[in-house]
Amino acid sequence: MGEFHSTHFTLEKVSSYVYAAVAKKGSGSVANAGFVNLGDQLLIFDTFNTQQASADLKKIAEKITNQSVTWVINSHWHGDHIRGNQTFKESKIISSEVTYSKMRGFHPSRISKQKNDLQGLSTYIQSLEKQGNLKLNDQLHFLREIEKSLPTLELVLPNQTFRRNHTFSGTACRAKLFTLGGGHSFCDACLYIPEEKVIFMGDLLFVNGHPTFFEESNPNQWIQILREVERLDFNVAIPGHGSIGTKQDISNLIDYIAEITTVVSENESLEEIEIPSKYKNWGSPEVYHQNIKVLYEMRKS
Repeated sequence: MGEFHSTHFTLEKVSSYVYAAVAKKGSGSVANAGFVNLGDQLLIFDTFNTQQASADLKKIAEKITNQSVTWVINSHWHGDHIRGNQTFKESKIISSEVTYSKMRGFHPSRISKQKNDLQGLSTYIQSLEKQGNLKLNDQLHFLREIEKSLPTLELVLPNQTFRRNHTFSGTACRAKLFTLGGGHSFCDACLYIPEEKVIFMGDLLFVNGHPTFFEESNPNQWIQILREVERLDFNVAIPGHGSIGTKQDISNLIDYIAEITTVVSENESLEEIEIPSKYKNWGSPEVYHQNIKVLYEMRKS
C-alpha cells in the first residue's frame, strides 16, 4: 500500500481481495468502511460520514485495484455510513428497500437544518476551543470535519435496491449482500465474501466498544440476526465500529445484548446500575447508560 495515508482511516488488507478502512477518532469517517476487488468489478461497502473521507477511500481503492468503483453498498440509513455517497455518483449505489426509504425520509431535512445552522456550529466550535481542554480534541476535530463538509454536502440516494439479498459475481470472487431485517437500525445489511471467509457487518457488530441502541433498535431481533450470521463460514468480521473482529466478537456482542436486556428487565431503578467489569474497558463507556435508558423506555412503551 506504499505511500498511502488518510487522516480519516487506516487501511487494512484482510484477505487477498478485501480491504477494511478502519475509522480514526476525531476524523471525517466516524464509522468503518471498506472495499472488495471482485476481479472485474470494484465494490465499496459504506461511505463514511463526510465526502472528504469517502474521497480518500475512492482514491486508494481505485489505485490499489486499478479499476473504477462499480458498486457502492449502504449497509443502513445512518449518516456515518451514507453521507459520503456523493463521491460515487458515477457508480451503482445499492441498499435495501427499507434503507432507501429511510434515507429519503429522514436525511433531507436533517442536512438542510445543519446547513442552515453553519454559523451556530462555528460558534460552538469556537466555544470549545476556548476551553483549551485536551480531552475535547477528538470532538473538536470531528466537528471541524462536519463544518468542512456541510457547504458542499449533498444527499445522494441509492439508485438500486434489493429486498432480501443480491449476489455480485466477479472473476476473482463472489460477494453476497443480504439483510435479515433490523437489529441496530430499521434494516441492516451484511456483505459476505465466502471464498475470502470475510464478512462486512455494518453496525450489527461493534468490536470492543459499546454498541449503540436507538428507539428503532430491536435487541431480540439483533441477537437472532447475529446467531444466524455466526453459522456462516468466515474468519474475519469487519464491524461498523471498532477494530477488525472474528466470530468471538459476534458471540461477545450477543452476550452483551442479552445481559443488558436482562439488567433492564430486572431493575426498577436505573440509578444503581453499573457497567459490568468485563465491559469496562470497551470504548465509549458512556454509551452503556444511554443504552440502559433507551431499553428502559422501550420496556415502558
